[in-house]
Order: sequence, then structure tokens, then C-alpha cells
Amino acid sequence: MRTITIYLSILFMSLAMSSMHAQNDSIPAKAERIQELKDKIINEEKDLLRIELEGINYRLEREYITKEEADKQKEEAAKIHALNIENRIAILENQIALRQRDGNKTYLALEIFEDGKALNLKFDEGESKRKFDRRTTSDLVIAVGLNNAISEDNSIDDSDFKIGGSRFFEIGWAWKTRVFQNSNFMRVKYGVSFQFNGLKPTDNRVFVENGELTELEEFEFDLNKSKFRTDNLVFPVHFEFGPSKKTETENYYRYSTNNKFKIGLGGYAGFNIGERQKLKYREDGDKKKDKLKGDYNTNDFIYGLSGYLSFGGTALYVKYDLNPLFKDPNIDLHNISLGLRFDID
Repeated sequence: MRTITIYLSILFMSLAMSSMHAQNDSIPAKAERIQELKDKIINEEKDLLRIELEGINYRLEREYITKEEADKQKEEAAKIHALNIENRIAILENQIALRQRDGNKTYLALEIFEDGKALNLKFDEGESKRKFDRRTTSDLVIAVGLNNAISEDNSIDDSDFKIGGSRFFEIGWAWKTRVFQNSNFMRVKYGVSFQFNGLKPTDNRVFVENGELTELEEFEFDLNKSKFRTDNLVFPVHFEFGPSKKTETENYYRYSTNNKFKIGLGGYAGFNIGERQKLKYREDGDKKKDKLKGDYNTNDFIYGLSGYLSFGGTALYVKYDLNPLFKDPNIDLHNISLGLRFDID
């Protein structure tokens, strides 16, 4: 124990000298808090040393180790914890010195980590804490509305598909990142979505594959329902413009577009992951329901233009597939959708 006492005495003397030196270069209004942190370091290491010494004594009493081995282990433990105290306090003082020397005040606050938690110490009243800025946010995107397919020869007015019965649904996740450091006027919004585009043919017709051609043909029975659907996985990207409100507190600042007008312009690209056709009809008085899956000669790669006009979380949404629905040599039909889009934080 004599050796341990000597080590601890030397250590505490060096800490006392360090404390006196710190007083000469003290941090205004924070000296007491810094001393508290130093005392905490010392007490933690002393407690850890006491636990180790108790363990060594326990092994000595049960003759697991000899007295010479016990003394040697106690001496090593004292050295380790003395160095721990010295190093941890040196780290603390170096952090303080680094912030004090920064003439440009790049480090506005002292951040010290104890027990996994960050402690903030301001040097003087003239400096402010570093403010936390969240440039990227995310939200759930849901869109629903009317869908149709048009070509150069077939407009919405003379479409082969029911306007009210053909619908689309979209669900996905989007991230929004502020483009400029000090302005939120322009944001880029990007993410991933599933799109389900439905078409209901007119005049009791269904889609039929005839080799490379996919054509609408009249069905042999009276149809109660005829619906063709394509499922797409797409990756939308929009540039969003509009005003926002800046909220600033002592610790952070945020830009909010809640209840603000927004316009988004962009597009999407992705893949067709499936297509199916549902038919409901009666055959000899019996109800029939067919779910037909096939290739239907649809294009595998999907890309298009989209945009929205929004106030708050609800937007008027339009999208248009630049790729034809079916491959050559089929007619160039392009999906077009109009509906409402909801961005849910």
C-alpha cells in the first residue's frame, strides 16, 4: 500500500498544479463546472481502483495468489488508474485550450463527452452555442386519382378506357434536402414509390395477346368488370420551390413548409414489376371471376414526367409516362394520371 499511496500523492500534487495553472487561464463563468468534471474523473478512477484492490485481496485471502503476486498486481492497478486520471484530465484541458485558441470562434461551444453524453460549456456570454441544422427530412407519400392511356390518335375525349373507372394509386417514401446552405427556397425531393396504374376498357372489351401484339377485343360474355393493371417500382426526383418559415432557437434552427405554397417539377424512372387483368362476368347464369397474369408485351423500363402544386400536405398531382405502355409494334399508348398527393410527415 505504501507504493500505491506514493503514486496517488504524486498524482494529486500534479493535479493541484494543473488546477492552479487552469486558474490563470480560466474560462469565464465555467471554472467551477470544469473542476466538477475533474473531480468526477478522479472519483470514478478511485472507485474502479478500490474494486480491483478488493478483488486482489479476495484472491489473496483464498490463496489463489501469493502475497508477492498480490503486491505486484496492486502496484500495477495503481499505476493504470493514475495514468487514466492524468490522461482523461489532459484530454479535458486540451479540449478547452483548443476552443480558447480559435480566434475565429469556429467552435462556439465546448463539447465534452462523459458517460456517452455530450456536455456543452459556453466560454463567455458573447459566444452562442453551435446550432443544429437538419437539411434533410423525410415523409410518406400517398397519391390517388384518375388514370388513362392516350396516343397521337386517341385523346382523352375518344379514349378506349373509361375515364371514371380507370384509376391509379401510388405509395412510397421521399426524402427532401435543402439545396442551398442559407436558403430554403429550392429543395430536391427524391425517393422510391410503388405505382399501380389501372385501365378499364370500354365496350365490353379485354386485352388479348396475339403474338407480339396486345389488342383490345370484344369479350364473348357480358362483362361486369374488365380491368387491366400494371405495377411499377419507380424512383421519383422533383425540384421543389416555394416559401418556408424559419424557426430559430438557442440550440437549433429549422425551415418549415407547413401551410406554404409549393410547386414540384421532375420525373421518375424505374421498372415494370408485373401486370394483370381482372374479369368479372356471368356464364350460363354462374358468376365468374378471372385473374389473368401475363407479359402482355408491356415495356419493362418505365420513365416519365411528373409535377405537383401543393398547399400544406395536400397537392394536385399529375404524371405522364414517356415510355409507351406496350412494346413495338403496338400502338404508342402512354399512361397519364391526375389526382391528389399527400405528403405525410
